[in-house]
Amino acid sequence: MAIAVAPSAVIYPTSDGQPMADNTRQFRWIVTIQGGCDALYRDRPDVFVAGDLLWYPVEGNPRIRRAPDTMIVFGRPKGDRGAYLQWEEEGIAPQVVFEVLSPGNTVVEMARKLTFYEQYGVEEYYIYDPDHGELAGWLRRDEKLGFIDQMIGWRSPRLGVTFTLDAEGGLIITQPDGRSFLSYLELERERVSARERAEAEAARAEAEAARAEAEAARAARLAARLRALGIDPETEGP
Repeated sequence: MAIAVAPSAVIYPTSDGQPMADNTRQFRWIVTIQGGCDALYRDRPDVFVAGDLLWYPVEGNPRIRRAPDTMIVFGRPKGDRGAYLQWEEEGIAPQVVFEVLSPGNTVVEMARKLTFYEQYGVEEYYIYDPDHGELAGWLRRDEKLGFIDQMIGWRSPRLGVTFTLDAEGGLIITQPDGRSFLSYLELERERVSARERAEAEAARAEAEAARAEAEAARAARLAARLRALGIDPETEGP
């Protein structure tokens, strides 16, 4: 008599065994982009932003997966996840993904990523190479990811951010309010600078108040001496 054996549960690993970054520069840019996107949608509970998180688009096939350096998903709640299992996320694929290149990335590898993102529904795909100061992007058109000819000054349809490069090839991502994505160190320097400016302004205001108080005291002493001489400072003229 044959005995039916239930199939074992499919395991979707939460790690692919690969490092998040190959060097400090790549790591810094990944964190800056992920953090900037997360902060951009800090008040939107329906926008999920993740960095280096495995994305499984097909249920039952854990071999089909990618871990974008940054991915943004509109229509899904914030919260911690071990992996992004698309069938458990109402079938919603990440709409925007970023990849930051390292010297170890190959043309074949990046071509495979482009094919994957195109096949599984990504709307906008951006690549930044910090070592060579190069930026590239693709936008979904007619079910295909089409190359964006001019990335300098390009405005993301989904994110509303604008891309450009500085004179040294550093990536500048500008938010709709005019502020740029900053690294944690840059944010801290900006915070300290703002605090120092506020402290300097407070010190100037305090000095001005003390000067005004001293002037008022001097005027009061002078008026008292005039009254002692029988002169009313309120009515007497020169």
